[in-house]
Amino acid sequence: MTGRPFPARGLRLLGCAAAASVGLLVGHADVAAFPHTLQPGETLAQLAVGYYGSARFEAVLAGANGLDSRGASVVPGMRLEVPAPSHHRVVERETWPDLAERFLGDRRRADALAKMNHAVPWVPPSIAQEIEVPAVLVHIAGDDEKMSTLAARYFGEPNRYWELNAYNFRKNDGSAKADQLARGEVVLVPLFELVLTEGGKREARRGGQRVLSEGGGEAHVAQRRAETEIPPLLADVRGGRYVDAVARGNRLLGSGDLTRAQLAVIHRALLEAYVALDAWGAAVGACTAWRTASEASAPQAPRDAPRWELDPRTVSPKIRAACTGK
Repeated sequence: MTGRPFPARGLRLLGCAAAASVGLLVGHADVAAFPHTLQPGETLAQLAVGYYGSARFEAVLAGANGLDSRGASVVPGMRLEVPAPSHHRVVERETWPDLAERFLGDRRRADALAKMNHAVPWVPPSIAQEIEVPAVLVHIAGDDEKMSTLAARYFGEPNRYWELNAYNFRKNDGSAKADQLARGEVVLVPLFELVLTEGGKREARRGGQRVLSEGGGEAHVAQRRAETEIPPLLADVRGGRYVDAVARGNRLLGSGDLTRAQLAVIHRALLEAYVALDAWGAAVGACTAWRTASEASAPQAPRDAPRWELDPRTVSPKIRAACTGK
């Protein structure tokens, strides 16, 4: 089964006759899952290790397929759905509330979506940023079930039940009532920590599903890597290690599809390094690339992004000369 547009309508119970402790996937059209046909001797724990890198996600596979928490009822030949995150490339004027409404069903989930992408909801994502969108399970509570039980099952930590309460707009005062679930209550479980292994990505592509939508997650990985590599690049420039800066900056440019704001930072650093090394042709190219990336990212650029400007009070004469030809 593939994910349905949020919110779900006409929920089906998978593999159970009674509405108790079952789950299924819900999400936008490109989220959801890819199929796996269970082979003799395979277990959900083995699949969790192969697809997610950890056996603790066995419960996710069970929940997504309407099985008990340990998947005791699986048999060879059974078709399983394997949940996976999706990705979206940000365009101009998109905000976290807009994206949360589109992919998670409610603007109030902007905080959760931004946090998953190491951001804050009041600062718009950068243009061309590839954000990760979680797969979401629907869990229907059974008798005497608690939110902390679900947190332990799906997050590995019962004390994180407050995150489920927040996502489901429930009372979150730490009381016993806030932890208790009524029979038949529907709980949405966002799988924020679910990441496919390389083997999982191959199976997703082989399954013909658009699970790894748009950039397939490669840009997301490259952009996260750039976040850790840009500070050392800037430190190289500040420390006068210009050859190292050029090498690091060009490695970053070749690492994948980066955001416009990241490109602006890298090209501005390379511009300064090239000027210091008297590599004027490369400096002119870096300046042009800096201007292009800076102007493209301007509507949603972070405050600390190097905007295109040649103020003589802050920009050296050599850098201005490389940018203006004067």
